[in-house]
Amino acid sequence: MKTTLLSLLLLATAVSIEAQNLPQTFQLADAPRYSEKTGYGFDRVDTPKKNSNDPFYFSVRVPDGNYRVTVRLGSKKQAGNTTVRAESRRLFVENLPTKKGEFVEETFIVNKRSPRISAKESVKVKDREKSKLDWDDRLTIEINGDAPVCESIRVEAADPATPTIFLCGNSTVVDQENEPWASWGQMIPHFFGTDVCIANYAESGESANTFIGAKRLAKALSQIKKGDYLFMEFGHNDQKQKGPGKGAYYSFMTSLKTFIDEARARGAHPVLVTPTQRRSFDANGHIRDTHEDYPEAMRWLAAKENVPLIDLNEMTRTLYEALGPDTSKRAFVHYPAGTYPGQTRNFADNTHFNPYGAYQIAQCVIEGMKKAVPELAKHLKIDPAYNPAHPDDVNTFHWNDSPFTEIEKPDGN
Repeated sequence: MKTTLLSLLLLATAVSIEAQNLPQTFQLADAPRYSEKTGYGFDRVDTPKKNSNDPFYFSVRVPDGNYRVTVRLGSKKQAGNTTVRAESRRLFVENLPTKKGEFVEETFIVNKRSPRISAKESVKVKDREKSKLDWDDRLTIEINGDAPVCESIRVEAADPATPTIFLCGNSTVVDQENEPWASWGQMIPHFFGTDVCIANYAESGESANTFIGAKRLAKALSQIKKGDYLFMEFGHNDQKQKGPGKGAYYSFMTSLKTFIDEARARGAHPVLVTPTQRRSFDANGHIRDTHEDYPEAMRWLAAKENVPLIDLNEMTRTLYEALGPDTSKRAFVHYPAGTYPGQTRNFADNTHFNPYGAYQIAQCVIEGMKKAVPELAKHLKIDPAYNPAHPDDVNTFHWNDSPFTEIEKPDGN
C-alpha cells in the first residue's frame, strides 16, 4: 500500500511539472493560491494585498534537485526594499532597494529535497521537522523586506554540473524554520553566486553518529556527485554521549571518518569545521572552552586524513570576545518575555544564534573557507573581507522577521 501511495505521489508530481513545462516564469499579479491541482501559487499566508508591506510566499512543486530561481524585483507603482529567502529562511537577496518603476533581476540556486532516498529508504525526520519547508515537495520562495515588491519568479532546473556544498551538522548549522532562531548555514547562501549551490542537511540535536543513523548522510550521498563538497560541523551534542566506545577519539572519530570516506568514494571533497563556541565567559572576559577535546580531535583528524579544516571554534572565540560579555548577548537568542508571541519567559540561550549572530558566523566560515578551500572563493558573489575581531555593528544590522515564530528552543545545546 505504501509503495502504491508513493507511486501515485510521484506520478502527481511528474504530471504537475509537465503541466507547468518548466522552466516557467510565474507572473505574481495573476498567480493563484497554491493547490495540489496547479502545483504552484501563493502559499502559507494570505495572498498579498495591493500596496501591502506584509511578507508573502510562493511555492512550486518540483522533484528533488538544484533549481535556478530568478526574481524580478520592483513595481511600477511604488518604491521597494526587498529581501528574498527560500525554503526554511535561507537568505539569498538582502534589503535590495528599487525606485518606483525600477526593476532588478536577481538569480540564485536553491536546493530542494524530500525525505525519500529510494522506494524502500527515507530520512528519519523528527516530528518537529515534518512541517518544515526544507522537507516538503515544494520549492518555496519568501518575499520579505521593508517594502517587498516582486513582479515575477522564474524557476528552472540548474545546470547539473553546478558544484553543490552539502552542509552536515547540528542546530548551529541547520536552516532554522522560525524566528528568532537562526544558524550560519542559512545565511551563507547569500554570499554565493549562481555557479554554486548550498544544500543544508543539518538538523538540531544531531551528533555525527545520529546523523548517520537517521540516514541524513545517506540522503546527501544519494544526491552528491564528483566535485561536490561535504562540510561537517559536529561536537556540541557528541560530547554529551557517555559510555564504552564514546568520546572524541573513539566513536566521534569513527563517524567523521565515515563521512570522509563516503565523500571521497564519490569523488567529493570533505571539509571539517570545528564547533562554534558557546557564549561562556570567565571573570576576565575570555571564552571558556566547553567542548572538551572535540575540536582538537577534529584538528588531529584533518591533519591525519589531509582534509581541509575551518577552525570555527577559534574564530568564534575571537568574535565573542570582541563583542564582550554584554553585547554578545545580542548575537544569541536573548530576549525578554513578551518579545515574541506566546513567549512567557525570558530567552537566555547561549548556544543558539539570532539572525545577527548567524550572519556574523557565516562570514567567519567564508573567511575560513578562503584559507582552507580557496577554490570555493571564486564562487563568491559577495566577499565580506570579514575579521571576527571587528564584527559588524549590531545596531546597523537589519533583518525583517518572517511571520512564523517558535518559543521552543532547538534540540541540542
